[in-house]
Amino acid sequence: MDVYIPISYLNDYIFCPRSIYFHNLYQPFSTSVYHQSYQTKGQLAHASIDSKAYSTSSHILQSLEVYCEKYNLGGKIDVFDVSTGKLTERKRSVKVLYDGYIFQLYAHYFALTELGYEIKTMVIYDMIHNKSYPIALPQDDLEMFIKFESLVGKLNSFDLESTPFIAEQAKCDKCIYNALCDKSLAKGS
Repeated sequence: MDVYIPISYLNDYIFCPRSIYFHNLYQPFSTSVYHQSYQTKGQLAHASIDSKAYSTSSHILQSLEVYCEKYNLGGKIDVFDVSTGKLTERKRSVKVLYDGYIFQLYAHYFALTELGYEIKTMVIYDMIHNKSYPIALPQDDLEMFIKFESLVGKLNSFDLESTPFIAEQAKCDKCIYNALCDKSLAKGS
């Protein structure tokens, strides 16, 4: 049986490949067991999308489950306006436009394209600051597209034991799994 890679793993892998292992370990449990406040706030901010209550317009696709055969990625889009071709990834707050955010949009883009939709523009929307950040389509940003394909390749061959690990103090300090991780630099903090 083939198993697809969740689109959310793109961002997780960039943060720390080991977080994917711990995420799967905790998956059967309620998120209240392991989520920190910023994750809970992010989840609440997505509630209108997840419940498909963001819009009643028929041309707005929201929380649509998608699969991209080419890259073996699956997940849910946030919002796609079929009438304008605008694809939106909503974030509670954007302090930095992380590559992982952009790569999630790319995955949504390729999945929707495979379904026959035409995406003309893409944005990452900061809900707290009511600000949209335009993101170039993959074919218009070759450097990011190459990085995306490289990341997908790494995910498709991911093995926890053979994946090189480079610990970063700032990431370990923010990681919800640092108490469990034998590589964490946040031990004892």
